[in-house]
Amino acid sequence: MKYLKLIRYQNLLMLAFMQLLFRYAFLKGQNIPLALSDWQYALLVLSTVLLAAAGYVINNVFDTETDIINKPQDVIIGKSISETSGYNIYIALNITGVAIGFYISNVIERPGFATIFILMASLLYFYSTTLKQIMILGNFVVALLLAMSVLIIGVFDIFPATIAENKAQMASMFSILTDYALFAFMINFIREIVKDIEDVNGDYNQGMNTLPIAIGISRTAKIVSIISIIPFIVSMLYIKKYFLENSLFIATLYSFALVLAPLLYFIVKVFSAKSQKEFHHLSSVLKLILLFGILSIVVITLNIHYNA
Repeated sequence: MKYLKLIRYQNLLMLAFMQLLFRYAFLKGQNIPLALSDWQYALLVLSTVLLAAAGYVINNVFDTETDIINKPQDVIIGKSISETSGYNIYIALNITGVAIGFYISNVIERPGFATIFILMASLLYFYSTTLKQIMILGNFVVALLLAMSVLIIGVFDIFPATIAENKAQMASMFSILTDYALFAFMINFIREIVKDIEDVNGDYNQGMNTLPIAIGISRTAKIVSIISIIPFIVSMLYIKKYFLENSLFIATLYSFALVLAPLLYFIVKVFSAKSQKEFHHLSSVLKLILLFGILSIVVITLNIHYNA
């Protein structure tokens, strides 16, 4: 159980669920060729999850002193697991994840694509050691990595199976994945800043330069509220263009109820939020918005199917 806590298995399960959802609830129903077999795709998901798990481990190693202040109940390194064991687990996860990435890249006859897995592992390491201490940049990198976990589906499963005859259809599928990757990036970027507000005391004691440390909690909360208007407006325009104009009323209702309404709630609440408890709640709201946003691909697919 201590090892599961170390790698934050709930987040990893959500990551795997998201990748499986896009393939089996969306791409498989589009009558298009896919480059990977089912077991090869499972390896792609496994590789992504292992690299993400390695990122959590190394982050826990470097964040021990900060977590003692922010989340003492979650501290594992130095208590139930030694720092040396933490490093060994990190190395094993990374080597396995990158090795699987090399194999999948060769399966699709694009060996150069293996650099994607190396890049992901490197970014996660530099985030934990350096980037997270740089205002905004650390938040950007974490959000980018989540977006990459969506785009990687298109890179390994759609792009290699694209030929002249299906180029338009495959480009459309890749475009949809890109839209979801952008949504995931925006929501997760905002959530990372909210988490910085939650962890402001421990981060300050460790000499970090996060946004709430630099300009204060109140100003950061107001900036987050304003920034959150961007995904709200973009989502509204997207729903109007792709859902309403195509008579996808079930998908429209779903999006308004479970994505836009919670996002509007977040925008209003975060503007005046002050306590750590409030920011923790709002961070959970964003996590649900991200989950329901990803799940909308199922609703859209079913709505199109029953409208046809």
